[in-house]
Amino acid sequence: MTLTDTTPSSPAATAPRAAFDRPAETSVPILDVLTERWSPRSFEPDSEIDEAVLTAALEAARWSPSAGNSQPWKFIVGRRGTATFDLINANLMGFNQAWTPNASVLIVAVAEVIDADGTPRRWAHYDLGQAMAHLSVQAHADGLHVHQMGGIDVAGLVETFGLDERWEPVTVTALGTVAAADNLPDEKSREREVAPRSRKPLADIVVVND
Repeated sequence: MTLTDTTPSSPAATAPRAAFDRPAETSVPILDVLTERWSPRSFEPDSEIDEAVLTAALEAARWSPSAGNSQPWKFIVGRRGTATFDLINANLMGFNQAWTPNASVLIVAVAEVIDADGTPRRWAHYDLGQAMAHLSVQAHADGLHVHQMGGIDVAGLVETFGLDERWEPVTVTALGTVAAADNLPDEKSREREVAPRSRKPLADIVVVND
């Protein structure tokens, strides 16, 4: 399906909440959509993507901040059952290929690391990361779950999708409806799916706070 410039309003207000909530334990209150966001590997294999929800996620990425409004990103979107999805999945590494076929959508996030004049864009990865953060939060608000992967064959994706030296695939993201851990192929991954969530203490990551 080709996305147009006509973007529907976000269906977040009417989207059903996920049945597998794992809220984070935060030191102070933050937005619910952030505490509830987590990255499953177990997805419902028969769940079809809501095109309005997918478009809203991509629109959120489109409106994320970037240096000088340069927007140094592109996205390659493949829906399950399409050749694009299969090509993306073929360029994932190791264990990722075992669980991603159940996702509804795979998205390659591509950074423009050199501009049209040949000048390196030092901030391109940072800006692309912001775009993907916006995408993941919007998707979660609309009832989807998102899992981003760095275990990808960069050279393979470049060749597969005919990208030139200006463009660098950085991550592949799976979107879909979360399912019980039983959908995962082995005991280790099932245990990891339900293990307690954790983060470093805030004091360990804020090095100066005058």
